[in-house]
Amino acid sequence: MLERKLLDTAQVPGGAELQLISHGRDHMITLERNELMSTRMQYSEEQLAELTIDRLLPAALASGPNMLIGGYGMGFTLRAALNRLPANAKIIVAELVPKIIEWAKGPMAHHTGECLADPRLTLEMTDVADPIGEAADGMRAQFDAILLDVDNGPDGLVREENDKLYSPRSLRQTREALALNGILAIWSAAQDPRFTRRLEKAGFAVEVLEVRARPNNKGPRHTIWFARA
Repeated sequence: MLERKLLDTAQVPGGAELQLISHGRDHMITLERNELMSTRMQYSEEQLAELTIDRLLPAALASGPNMLIGGYGMGFTLRAALNRLPANAKIIVAELVPKIIEWAKGPMAHHTGECLADPRLTLEMTDVADPIGEAADGMRAQFDAILLDVDNGPDGLVREENDKLYSPRSLRQTREALALNGILAIWSAAQDPRFTRRLEKAGFAVEVLEVRARPNNKGPRHTIWFARA
């Protein structure tokens, strides 16, 4: 039987301590007893990118979509986006925890592949709220899509500051950071009807899907909101 091994820990700025655990060739990032992400269950994070791209307008795809992903995690969403987007696309990944990227380039390099070296990618070591605020204030180009896989979704575990991303004020700011008909896509470990209503009050047209963690229709059920500006 394969043994689980603690490889490293990472302190989230202003938040909890994460653990990187190996199990054979698989890896998990955990918070105490909570498994936040795993290379065995990545389908819903991939679908966050796939289904968002399916919803982009043809004009945005043709002109080279401008996409923001927060955060990197294990790179599932980024790799799925790179596999689908054209060569003229621009992707910003905002990751708050430096060790997450160290793990991607180190013990998880066989999962990461070449995605962090892709010329379409700009990696920013910052809170995803920063590029959202800059786009809303006209300091950088608006985004055709903003994909948030931050914490556990609107009901977070890792960092209290993350909850602000899902507040009414931040949602209105995120809407201003999106181009016309742009899409805000949000991954969550659980359903949250109150958050759906919050998105609608912020002016979004909202679609909610439930996606399994594994492509064989097994594993936990996760929720993705698609909110069109």
